Amino acid sequence: MISSVQLPLHGKRILVTAPRTYAARLSEQLINQGALPILMPTIETCVLENFAQLDIALQQIDTFDWIAFTSRNGIDAFFQRLESLGLNHRVLKNCRLSAIGKDAERLAAFGVEVDLIPQQPSPQGMIAELAQIPNIQGKKILVPVPEVVGVPEPDVIPNFVIGLKNLGMSVTRVPTYLTRCLDKSFYEVELNLICQGKVDVIAFSSAAEVASFLQMFTAKADYQQCVIACFGPYTAANANKLGVNVSIIAQDYSSFAGFAEAIASFFATKK
Repeated sequence: MISSVQLPLHGKRILVTAPRTYAARLSEQLINQGALPILMPTIETCVLENFAQLDIALQQIDTFDWIAFTSRNGIDAFFQRLESLGLNHRVLKNCRLSAIGKDAERLAAFGVEVDLIPQQPSPQGMIAELAQIPNIQGKKILVPVPEVVGVPEPDVIPNFVIGLKNLGMSVTRVPTYLTRCLDKSFYEVELNLICQGKVDVIAFSSAAEVASFLQMFTAKADYQQCVIACFGPYTAANANKLGVNVSIIAQDYSSFAGFAEAIASFFATKK
């Protein structure tokens, strides 16, 4: 058994801004590397206030050729609503399904077959592989996405929809769950630790987390002593657009294990 002192992130305090549904999984991987995770979700995911659009799509689900899931939250919310409407997952038998990275395992847990898992685990990777499918033009695709409240919507989903339309697909974007900012009043202790330079790394897993985090500070100097880590190039690109200097970008962003390893590798090179 390896002593915790020998682990690459021994004693490093890493702030996890992911929603609680994701934070536990990321924290587990960080602990495996010796880190001390500090959970400070800057956004939360919850059920929609209005299911009208989603219900219409689900009741007409057999008219779609494809369903493209871009997050685990989207998968969970989609199947929960399907069950609430009394619809069995067999209504999806005429649809081909796509999911990103480990999210495909979540789809499989619902007893449905995953037809496309892009090698590049991102919406853009999904577009690239859909483009290789003969006669994809004109196919109808349903895109379950979050409704974002409190911050401007990151460009990942809008760009995904544009990319699908550029393939000639008929795209139906439907809100499936809610993503909203959390108030900084919840986090007086955590924010003080950041301002005092007692947090080594801030780990962002989505652009919405970054935008909400920035609303909690009045000056960049408050968090500039922290190393910024992002779960993949798309989150990093959006962080850079918002004026955040990113030092760590996970190249393997199919799972949180790759994110934790990227952070560990960064500090290993500093020794």
